[in-house]
Amino acid sequence: METTFKTDITVKDICEGFVYNELEGKGLFGLAGKLTIQPEYQRNYIYASDGGKKEMAVIESVLKRYPIGLIYFNKVSDNNLEVLDGQQRITSLGRFLTDKFAIKDENGMEQYFSGMAKDKQDKILKTPLLIYECEGKESEIKEWFKTINIAGVPLSDQELLNAVYSGPFVTLCKEEFSNSQNANIQKWGAYVSGSVNRQEFLERALDWVSKGNIGDYMSRHRYDKSITELKTYFNSVIDWISSVFTDVESEMRGLEWGRLYEQYHSKTYDPAKVSAEVQKLYGDPYIKSRKGVFEFVLGGSVDTKLLEVRVFDEATKKAVYTTQTADAKTKGKSNCPLCAIGHDANKSKIWNFDEMDADHVAAWSKGGATSAKNCQMLCRTHNRAKGNR
Repeated sequence: METTFKTDITVKDICEGFVYNELEGKGLFGLAGKLTIQPEYQRNYIYASDGGKKEMAVIESVLKRYPIGLIYFNKVSDNNLEVLDGQQRITSLGRFLTDKFAIKDENGMEQYFSGMAKDKQDKILKTPLLIYECEGKESEIKEWFKTINIAGVPLSDQELLNAVYSGPFVTLCKEEFSNSQNANIQKWGAYVSGSVNRQEFLERALDWVSKGNIGDYMSRHRYDKSITELKTYFNSVIDWISSVFTDVESEMRGLEWGRLYEQYHSKTYDPAKVSAEVQKLYGDPYIKSRKGVFEFVLGGSVDTKLLEVRVFDEATKKAVYTTQTADAKTKGKSNCPLCAIGHDANKSKIWNFDEMDADHVAAWSKGGATSAKNCQMLCRTHNRAKGNR
């Protein structure tokens, strides 16, 4: 890969003909149309997502003559460049020059570019940028893109995959799943966690359809001009969730719905009964993990490990151990009730406290409470063997 260092391009030059797409939230062109600011392998514009602190910092750095770092272009042809690294900073500059946001002046007053004093405008416009033009094979450019991160915000795994497998498939994927104006985002957001701009909705859709093999799936479909399979599968999962669970709970967000769909979507559920069971479990004070409630219900309300049912506290365990041990010594039997009814050498063994575990006499899943009256101390061997019986 060959590189050429440029110091004669100013902010004014790079923002000439700047176009910003409000719908998709990305800078498109600069350098009088010669520069593609956000090629498909680039991440979405995220500098405005923190209330604009990062994009305002770019402008303030320019005004104070602080360096804003090296910028890298990929030379596609003699008349076409694309931003390899620096699109967040370039988009910030372009957005400011086109009055998309304001900065605070020394008096704390908001100032848009068009309303600034001319000397300050000139100071920004005449600021030279440090730019490397890179020219090489696609594989070299993509590898270099993966290694640079001057802006200080690490690329996510999906952003890297978008870069590696850029093409018509990624373009269509981003139009559907990385567009904050998509009317379906609110519905999807009930079950999928993350940010549209950081490609997390797209990542989840690809993860579900590929059964976790996102890179392989993107490689096979890189030049596809349709994402019908991806959209259909994703929407099938979302529709299945909303049909089984009629109540939307905050703990649903970010669960492994793709895996749960594959495991349970062929079974039939009564939404009314499912809703009643979920609300019953939500009201149970002994359940520590509400996130596990949904898989617990889907699996037939059997696997109590998913709920992290509250265990007995130390005071309760010690009190039960003391009473149980005193009674066992009086009878000449083991203080583990199950050892006491056995026929081996442990029939009369008195176990130490740290050799025993607390157990629900009546299993929690069968209505047993996590209380002293329903607590017994068992040797660890018997407690582990007892399970949920």
